Amino acid sequence: MGFSDFLGNEKIVAALRGAFRSGRVPHALLFTGPRGVGKYTLARMFAQAANCERLTDDFCGECATCQRISLLAEPQKLIEQGLAERGESADAATVERIPLILQTHPDVWALVPDPVRLKSPVARPVLRIGQLRAVQRAAYFQPMGRRRVFILDAAETMRWDVASVFLKILEEPPGSATLILTATSPFNLLPTIVSRCMQFHFAPLPQAEVESILKAHGERSPSHVKLAAQLSEGSPGLALEMKVEETAEKRKIALRVLERAARGQGYAQLFADTNALAKDRESSFEELSGVFYGLLSDLLELTSGVKSPVLRNPHLAKELDAVARNISSAWVVRAIAGLDELTAGARRNLNRQLGLDALAASLAPPAASDSPARS
Repeated sequence: MGFSDFLGNEKIVAALRGAFRSGRVPHALLFTGPRGVGKYTLARMFAQAANCERLTDDFCGECATCQRISLLAEPQKLIEQGLAERGESADAATVERIPLILQTHPDVWALVPDPVRLKSPVARPVLRIGQLRAVQRAAYFQPMGRRRVFILDAAETMRWDVASVFLKILEEPPGSATLILTATSPFNLLPTIVSRCMQFHFAPLPQAEVESILKAHGERSPSHVKLAAQLSEGSPGLALEMKVEETAEKRKIALRVLERAARGQGYAQLFADTNALAKDRESSFEELSGVFYGLLSDLLELTSGVKSPVLRNPHLAKELDAVARNISSAWVVRAIAGLDELTAGARRNLNRQLGLDALAASLAPPAASDSPARS
């Protein structure tokens, strides 16, 4: 048990262990990378190593401190417990007065986007000012063990107008605490916050490693393991929780939307497909846009004449190739620009289906200047 259990991104693990050995532990870390690639897991391991009773640059996983912090590995149970204790009908003031904080050891806090309610959570959970103010107060307390650690998961959900509360901690960092932020991209955070953190970007894992993790965590058929590893794009966390058939079908529908939009035909079925995608409330719009970005990335490689393209959707290789033969790189670039606008509009509560319909309608058949690049 220890850092050796963490798979992938070995250089990041080595850098963190080196910081412990040198006694120069950073006061603020920023872990960025795709969802499910292990950012939260390594942050929790860092907290264990910072307070392990037996080791100084690793964690044993057996002492009382390590075991208590390890309970953060399953945050959903702690989230449900916290929401139940606060009450299902908590008003806005109560939500800020009783912030959602996951704590299994006095020196380690984990903050996650607050869904507000257990039975009917909000559509877009965010880190709230009540949570940030709680960290601001507690960060300067002396630890009971060696070091206080505060994990802010999905830090990009902080509203920029309240992020100044957190910035104050970074400007005057406590000597006995480390704050770890996780985010999909540093560009989703205030530059003033990013500049005050030591940054580590987590790369996706090779498909073979994801397959090994899946085989070790449950019984799946070899075909399901391979497909889940492909669809996860190097994120073992996504692969483990993935409903493989539903995910594959969603990508097939999204590609069908792009194909019909490119032909400028079959709009009745196209709008039926956008309706099906928009009604999927289990997935955020960011996840849906990620599906389209992945497909467009594959189409861009195919229309650009890249030799031996590495597709993000290899299970749709034949369908992608068929679509690519009837569009150009210019069309794909235009589609990506339209998706960028749609994604920005979604942050302003733009209706999902109306946005998808408008995007599809804007991608009329290519003009003469956009003639297909391939025959």
